[in-house]
Amino acid sequence: MRASQMNAPALGVALLALLPLLAAQTAQAAAAAVNYVPVPAGAFVSVLSGGSAANAAVEVAPFALRATPVTNGEFIAFAAAHPEWQKGAAPAVFADASYLHGLDPSAAAAGQPVTSVSWFAAQAFCESEGARLPSWYEWEYVAAADAGRRDARRDPAWRAAILSWYSQSSSLARPDVGGAPNFYGVRNMHGLIWEWVDDFNALLVSADSRNQGDPDQLQFCGAGAISLQDRENYAVLMRIALLSSLGGADTTDNLGFRCAKSPTTEQTQ
Repeated sequence: MRASQMNAPALGVALLALLPLLAAQTAQAAAAAVNYVPVPAGAFVSVLSGGSAANAAVEVAPFALRATPVTNGEFIAFAAAHPEWQKGAAPAVFADASYLHGLDPSAAAAGQPVTSVSWFAAQAFCESEGARLPSWYEWEYVAAADAGRRDARRDPAWRAAILSWYSQSSSLARPDVGGAPNFYGVRNMHGLIWEWVDDFNALLVSADSRNQGDPDQLQFCGAGAISLQDRENYAVLMRIALLSSLGGADTTDNLGFRCAKSPTTEQTQ
């Protein structure tokens, strides 16, 4: 039956049935336009020491990272296509009572980073883009860069600029994502929001030195913890302290996320 032959109620029902499909297609088109920046493989010394007192370098495989954190507008479009992640719809086991607290749906706030998102919701968003949350090592590896260097962590001026953000009031309005890119072309690694990582619940503090060499957990203790108390690592230590204190359903007003992608088989050949 042609649309012109359908009565108004039937046409309305048909259009309503198409809305989820249209929303999904819109979200897919938006995901295709997202800028993922390639990050080459490399080695660096993590503040977590890899559970080793020798503070051995960590090898990071090549991957791609979203150039900016996920925005309000992007998450609202995602929730429209996946209503189970809308505010008030997500089960308590996946999101706490503050989930999407203060989310501003206005056009003026569309470019601001989304916050108050649980780990489960962030992971679901990334999966909708064929991606995942970055690991802690991946995030720390990229976050060590400034505009011209892969690792600027020994630069006092760079460290001071990062620490200055922590002294600002959290009640200040956030700007849109963007700003100057770092060495890899990634933006807003510092100075905007905190960010979820995939293995946040593996950032454990252990008092038991027998766990010091456990390759399955990013634990730090004993001599390995000394590096975490260095002044130059203080900003990163604060992030570790926050993430290690959370559960997957927890949300905070300053915690958002960005996604990462592993290379496909075709890209690595």
